[in-house]
Formats: sequence, C-alpha cells, structure tokens
Amino acid sequence: MELRIFTEPQQGASYDDLLAVARCAEETGYAAFFRSDHYLKMGSVSGEPGPTDAWTTLAGLARDTRRIRLGTLMTAATFRLPGPLAITVAQVDQMSGGRVELGIGTGWFAEEHTAYGIPFPSVGERFDRLEEQLAVITGLWATPPGKTFDFAGRYYPVTDSPALPKPVQQPRPPILLGGMGPKRTPRLAARYADEFNLPFVSVEDTVAQFERVRAACAEAGRDPAELRWSNALVLCCGRDDAEVARRAAAIGREPDELRANGLAGTPAEVVDKIGRYAAAGSQRIYLQVLDLADLDHLELVAAEVMPQV
Repeated sequence: MELRIFTEPQQGASYDDLLAVARCAEETGYAAFFRSDHYLKMGSVSGEPGPTDAWTTLAGLARDTRRIRLGTLMTAATFRLPGPLAITVAQVDQMSGGRVELGIGTGWFAEEHTAYGIPFPSVGERFDRLEEQLAVITGLWATPPGKTFDFAGRYYPVTDSPALPKPVQQPRPPILLGGMGPKRTPRLAARYADEFNLPFVSVEDTVAQFERVRAACAEAGRDPAELRWSNALVLCCGRDDAEVARRAAAIGREPDELRANGLAGTPAEVVDKIGRYAAAGSQRIYLQVLDLADLDHLELVAAEVMPQV
C-alpha cells in the first residue's frame, strides 16, 4: 500500500505552511503530496490567511522539492478552461522534472463559486463540461509535435491548436478521476482515468464503486488492471488514546467518529484499517492531514505505519 499526504489549504494555510508539510512528507518517505482545489473554507474555521491557488502552489513546490510527486484532489473543471489548464499542468510537469498528476472533477461547492464570481451550472452540464475538458486536455497532450489539434466541442471547441507545450511525462501525466456517481463517473473513468479515487467512503462503498468502474472498463474494452485504485481518508493517529484525543480535538472532531469514518487510533489500529481497504482493492491511501502544523503526526505514521503496509 502506497501512502500519500493530502491537504486542505482552504481551511487556512500559507504557501510556507504547505511547503513545510511537503518537505516533511518528502523527507519521511511518503510517495506524494496532494492538495485540494478550493477557494472557500468549510465549516467554522476562519480560513485565514485566505485561499491559495492549487496550481500556483504546485508550481512553487515543483521547484522547492526534489522527489515527491505532486497533484490535486481534485481540480475543479469549473475553475479553468481546458486549454489553459493543459498548458499549466504541462508547464508544472516540466518545472518538477515529471512529477505532476492531475486529479480533476466537476466541481461541487456552490458557495465558493458565488463567492468569487465563478459560473456554477447544473450538475448535468458540469459533467458535460468535464467530459469535454478531458477530451481537450488529453487530445492536446497526445497530439504529435508538429501537428495540430481540433475538437468540435459544444462548450470548448478547439481549432488549429499547436498543442504546446508538452509535459515531460509520456504519454501524459497521470489523470485521476473519482467519486461515487453510479453512471457517468465510471464511464469517464474507464475512458480517461489512470487512477480512480474514492474520498471519505466506507470499505463497503469502496467495493461497490470499484466494481462499477471495473464493469465500465469491461464495457469499454479496457483492462481494469491498467488503473490504480485509491481512497482518501482523514488521518488521526496517536501513540496512545490521549494523543489520538488531542489530535482529534485539534481538528474539531471526536475520536470515535474518526475511528468509524477515517484512519484513526494507534498505529496498530490504522494499519488494521488500511488492511481492510487493501482487501477491497485499494492500492493507495491519501492521508488527509488537517492540522498542518503537526509535523510529528506525519513522522509518527512514517515510522510506525508505513513499514507495516
């Protein structure tokens, strides 16, 4: 099982806060540092000093880290046009020496759109736009050098594009899709995804949704073994119950609730829970770290959980 770090900077984090976490994750052996793509805080936190842009952050980390992979869970398709997004991701891939991954979804948080003047169409249109974005982004990256790319889209028509720049990773940076949608989500994953991710769902729901995606792959004539399968879960690990309770309180949660819905408890408990997701088919876990100042948390999991999974 591969362990990756996943942060939620909209809850309150500067670039320097994120850099400290990314460097700690790199030094302690985690495979990747990912961040959310949100412009508005959630819940009762202040969110100060304010939101940071996901791809601006990753561009900085591309130069300020050396080994760790970098990506988004998930870039909102509503935030960016597909052509400029393909350019941005390719550039950050070049800046990182080929360490970037693009997680992308429809966008779902209506309030952040109204707070910053971003159009927020219906869920059906958001899926239509996401599908076109995936076609444009992958089409631009796949166009051979010296050729041009065209796409007769309803929302994002493209004409005579030079399809530049190219990412370092070939044939492209990995694309992550995810979510519990029962129909379009599996179909899009079967067609475009290199990894399928489920955020904050139970083992039972993981089994059911992974099976839907495998069925969609079979229908599309694709081998499901070509995909990586992953989960994202909140982390609250402590050496004993007192440390678990302290970390839970720091993020405004209860230990029992976190044990039920996330990866919480002693290292042994966390290892056991990860094993259940592995049995469901998960190959990667994104550890959602909400207290970014608590680097000892990352070090504890790296020392006492990572070697056992």
